[in-house]
Amino acid sequence: MRYDLIIFDFDGTLADSFPWFGRRLNDLAEHFGFPRISDADAARLRTLPPRQVLRELGIPLWRLPAIARYTQQLMARERNQVPLFPGVPKLLSSLSESGVQLAIVSSNNQLNIASILGDSCAGLIDHFRCGTSIFGKRAKLRQVLRTAGIPPQRALCIGDEIRDLEAARAAKIAFGAVGWGMVPLATLQTYDPDFAFASLDQITAELTTPDLAHAGAQTA
Repeated sequence: MRYDLIIFDFDGTLADSFPWFGRRLNDLAEHFGFPRISDADAARLRTLPPRQVLRELGIPLWRLPAIARYTQQLMARERNQVPLFPGVPKLLSSLSESGVQLAIVSSNNQLNIASILGDSCAGLIDHFRCGTSIFGKRAKLRQVLRTAGIPPQRALCIGDEIRDLEAARAAKIAFGAVGWGMVPLATLQTYDPDFAFASLDQITAELTTPDLAHAGAQTA
């Protein structure tokens, strides 16, 4: 089928922000009093569901809003250190020209996102739902569907984390996992996404093809 609405996560999907997060992770640990994280531990935590990560780090849910605000404030001062992945402008332009609506649903704030995207790319996005809580994406996805006037079966969510996949599934939206973000693609594939994208070019090729039909996860 051909989708009418493509909903992107931002960090780790459109923006290459994982290196920045890696550099700031232990600054966050020191500021909020959770254990410092070694490179080996960070690699292991990337494969775990978010609630398990929080349990292992001893971070209660009530602290998440403060951690999110502090992280966004840090990024606001260092946005020039967070580039888009190469090919993102071409991808967004190709999808927009094909006639689909584009949306971004992200835990990051809209000011950071718009600045990193730049005016040209930001202008291609029809719907922003930003500043979501770590487990609040399902509600934001449903809001985008209502605003866009698109039924869930005509939408596709694309992201790099287990929580993105779970939110899309809860909203009855197909999910495309990407292979260049926070969670390794092999881990995301164990959750049986509808698509597994190994490159930005693959997204363009598969989602701008008329009368797209797919069965199960598609791989490069």
